[in-house]
Amino acid sequence: MRVDEVGGLRIATFGTGPRVIIAVHGITASLMAWGAVGRRLPEGWSLVAMDLRGRGHSAALPGPYGPPRHAEDVLRVADHVGAGPDAVLTGHSMGAFVAALAGARRDFARMVLVDGGIPFPPLPEGVDADAALEATLGPALARLRQTYPSAEAYVDFFKGHPAFAGHWNDDVEAYVRYDLTGPAGALRSRVVGEAVLQDGRWLNTAQAEAGAALEAIKSPLFLLRAPRGLLDQPVGLLPDDLTAPWAARLPGLRDEMVPDCNHYTIMFDDRCVTTVVERLTGAG
Repeated sequence: MRVDEVGGLRIATFGTGPRVIIAVHGITASLMAWGAVGRRLPEGWSLVAMDLRGRGHSAALPGPYGPPRHAEDVLRVADHVGAGPDAVLTGHSMGAFVAALAGARRDFARMVLVDGGIPFPPLPEGVDADAALEATLGPALARLRQTYPSAEAYVDFFKGHPAFAGHWNDDVEAYVRYDLTGPAGALRSRVVGEAVLQDGRWLNTAQAEAGAALEAIKSPLFLLRAPRGLLDQPVGLLPDDLTAPWAARLPGLRDEMVPDCNHYTIMFDDRCVTTVVERLTGAG
């Protein structure tokens, strides 16, 4: 992994090939969410992932946040690395919404949305957007409010997460440890809470903007879904009844359920990652 910086944005490049994949992480994640994918690229490919502003080593970058601002940053990174017309754009979770916004403004050889990017249903009347975010993200938000006596304690917090039970590996541990900052005895996540709140409000209220972005994409578009959710619950983040209308509305959308994974393990389990890599590179 080679590390660089673009206007305060931390970027990391996996692989050395001339074909470039630009990759965007989720709402409380970091560029290391793409570590397992980056390590499994075939010869001839490289993957450029970034810490979005308010996350990882880009945490010090100021707001405003929100997927439209992140999409601007993504295109800036693409320009910096010289991503040409044969480049691929991908995003996981919230990163898929960011990728869709960027892909609506620039054509790519292909785009792959990983368990995200399809607009969520409007919130019921009277439901607060922040409360809805709290209900959806649960433990992911809880960890942002806590400090931890050691890196091992933070790792143990993640090991207790339902999505990672029985699925722990070196890639997950590297992802978790990358997120830590702060003094000994009071370690914390690098993620800026206000960035998560602003991004979450957009996801819960900007359905029209998210949908317009999908309809504006001209690049070949792939959607990979996990059948299980953020807490490994049996209903995924993008169930059939949510995605089916979009599959009908976007006839070029190639919608695929990746078996036996959840919202997180689709990015870390060997078998699931293999599918993601194949769709990114056109190998499968």
